[in-house]
Amino acid sequence: MPYEFDWVDAFCERPFGGNGCAVVYDAAGMDPRLCMQIVRETGLVECTFLGPSDVADVKVRYFMAHREIPFAGHPTVATVASMVDRRLAKGGRIRLETGAGVIPVDIDMDGGGVPMITMTQPRPEFGPDVAPEVVAAVGELAADDILGSPRVVSTGLPFCITLLRDRDALRRARLDVDALARFRTEAGGATEDTLEPFWVVLGGETETGQTFARLLLAPPMPAEDPFTGSATGAMAAYLWAGDHLKQRRFVAEQGHWMGRPGQAQVELIGARDDIQGVKVGGQGYVLMRGYLNL
Repeated sequence: MPYEFDWVDAFCERPFGGNGCAVVYDAAGMDPRLCMQIVRETGLVECTFLGPSDVADVKVRYFMAHREIPFAGHPTVATVASMVDRRLAKGGRIRLETGAGVIPVDIDMDGGGVPMITMTQPRPEFGPDVAPEVVAAVGELAADDILGSPRVVSTGLPFCITLLRDRDALRRARLDVDALARFRTEAGGATEDTLEPFWVVLGGETETGQTFARLLLAPPMPAEDPFTGSATGAMAAYLWAGDHLKQRRFVAEQGHWMGRPGQAQVELIGARDDIQGVKVGGQGYVLMRGYLNL
């Protein structure tokens, strides 16, 4: 049985930038084991599987190589960019049914080129602080490379937001898989097998960016994520609540050191002590289209 799919590069306006995602149609009811096999076959971090919804415009399921997750940022941008390209969505608002609830996504077609796709991520949930030395060990860094206290934050998917002292520390970060297992036990419980530090510095890789970040991943996933939209929302909440940002709107960058530059327009909703949500917007480029013959 053939399943139509699009391969979309998200958080960029050109091919081979940002983060890729395969968007598979009429597949929300697919066996999860098959979904994970498809992700492994693509070599991507995540893929989405779409179907009809009773509570929103479309149901979106998000899969990694080894499990289903409730929500992810760059696959959301990729999914809506694909739907726009297929004329299944147009300018305005579309609502996605996800494991993290119904996510509203706004589509801005006014630029005349690649549309801007902006998701409103849920109100952040602030979890525990994690000892700097525990987090630092995950990246083979020293505790004094970290500013303040790393903290678990979720706007749909949890990450341990870790603000680094400088770009040198960010560049030196290398994943220690054994230290990651110890960190997960302390930070999220032994069953939290998707929790990673999200390493960030203030100041972008380009003149327009205000933050630059990396996400290092353990097998069976690729070694590094080019752009992480869900972590960008959690990072924004952490930085805004901690008074590290002076403006509620900023540009987040990621992936440049991998040769896959990505950029997001970010806006915080609410006061520093009462954040209501985070808007994370980006563009998506449909790189290829085809069929899965299964």
